[in-house]
Amino acid sequence: MRYESVKDLKAEQFRRLTGVKHETFLLMVSVLEEAEAERKAAQRYRGGKKPKLTLADQLLITLEYLREYRTQFHISKGYGIEETRCGRIIRKVEDTLMKSRKFTLPGRKALLESNIEYEVVVIDATETPIERPQKNRNASIPAKRNATH
Repeated sequence: MRYESVKDLKAEQFRRLTGVKHETFLLMVSVLEEAEAERKAAQRYRGGKKPKLTLADQLLITLEYLREYRTQFHISKGYGIEETRCGRIIRKVEDTLMKSRKFTLPGRKALLESNIEYEVVVIDATETPIERPQKNRNASIPAKRNATH
């Protein structure tokens, strides 16, 4: 599902799909565009291959991952990209939005000082790579080695 196919949804349907209002989505895209322009200016961008996904599509991938907790494999197949590329896109978008400081929750002190009661459920459902133990010869069972004579 690309942004072009969901941009004309009604406000309520767009929010149900992405988890954010359409205005917030467009603000996020503008932050991503600014960061991309800065990156290209810093690298003296000389052109190159046109990206397969627009920044709006990349944001949609990230919101889909966070909202629905679909695996990166399933998302990547839906967009026709590799699973590792999907993970890099999600990480890049998350880092860029956090760095902008425009999309943060209020701190603990601000919540305690205000008279507003918040009801928030936060779920950490991020995929993390697993570090597997390395195999070595000394880790094998001595009895097993002695039985092979």
